[in-house]
Amino acid sequence: MWHVYICDRNGTLYTGITTDLEPRMHQHGARLLYSEPYSDRFQAAKREKQIKGWRRAKKLALIGKVSLP
Repeated sequence: MWHVYICDRNGTLYTGITTDLEPRMHQHGARLLYSEPYSDRFQAAKREKQIKGWRRAKKLALIGKVSLP
């Protein structure tokens, strides 16, 4: 399972894809704010590219629509 994620590190939002969220957040030294699951890498990369093209305000609006455990 692939995940598109948005994380926060020192006030900067980072968007990426991974198959394992926890180690990836540790690598970033970041706090996970948002994730979406995808069954294949192609779809995850497509969504990642879309989100990376957004301004910060739109990313924050997306994050605000969900709550993580």
